[in-house]
Amino acid sequence: MAVKTLIQGIHDGMREALRQDLRVVVLGEDVGKNGGVFRATEGLWQEFGEERVMDTPLAEAGIVGAAIGMAVNGLRPIAEIQFMGFIYPAFEQIVTHAARLRTRTQGQHPASLVIRAPYGGGIRAPELHSDSTESLFVHIPGLKVVVPSTPADAKGLLLAAVKDPDPVIYLEPMQIYRSVKGEVPDGWHEVPLGKARVLREGEDVTLITWGAMVPLAEKCAQAWAGRGISCEVIDVRSLYPLDEETIIASVKKTGRVVIVHEAPKTAGLGAELTALINEQAFLWLEAPITRVTGFDVPVPMFALENAFRPDQERVDRAISYVTSF
Repeated sequence: MAVKTLIQGIHDGMREALRQDLRVVVLGEDVGKNGGVFRATEGLWQEFGEERVMDTPLAEAGIVGAAIGMAVNGLRPIAEIQFMGFIYPAFEQIVTHAARLRTRTQGQHPASLVIRAPYGGGIRAPELHSDSTESLFVHIPGLKVVVPSTPADAKGLLLAAVKDPDPVIYLEPMQIYRSVKGEVPDGWHEVPLGKARVLREGEDVTLITWGAMVPLAEKCAQAWAGRGISCEVIDVRSLYPLDEETIIASVKKTGRVVIVHEAPKTAGLGAELTALINEQAFLWLEAPITRVTGFDVPVPMFALENAFRPDQERVDRAISYVTSF
């Protein structure tokens, strides 16, 4: 196994899918000859040709609409939206058509397509380039939503998404595209959808997070270990379907929960996780569930971006609060 970055894991996943399944096609803005805005598709156009790696016009609704048509006719498209903030013109196609296709046709037509979208802040991008609106898609029945935080998961979740009969929103945390490295299995490698990852076991506090917040949670857990507080860190990675079993088992063990995400607080996935824990593990809680999130404002410009996103100080404050009970 080679050591690779997150973006290389994504690239490996697409290349493996294209090699192993002739039904797989890649489409999006600048994904062909130029290799994509983040170079996620670099070299694929040259290797597989323009009939399988296709540049499209700057029209997100058209990209997703075309991908839906491809899926109906038996292909397995991987559509790239350059940034999550650009996905809103395609929202109608995703919600009205992709998410309902299998139900509408009583299972006769699968909607096996993957929609990739870089998301989140931390790269000093302009407006509409740093949104974290994953809860919009988690709320839609018929969609699956995944977020990798390691190179191996990036490849494994993507290949599992390609094979899945449902449409999958595959969100890529831009901040850790090249800062996170790890071993990536060769060949076809799948990570099951709907399964969380316990990346650090602990006894005192459960930290629940995903995407670019995973390294932050790990850093905080390591710091608190030196103070005698043992934090269990859960990378949700599959936002829908949720791995309820892993989450609830951890909460019952620790009795204290801190949820960390960079999306705005109101109606974010942290609220759903809080409700889930209250419904299934309330009697095991030793302290109130605490959320560390972005604020209920549009993602600010460069000078204030760090103040908007969760950081170690805010997570430390939350851990201190829940361990005070």
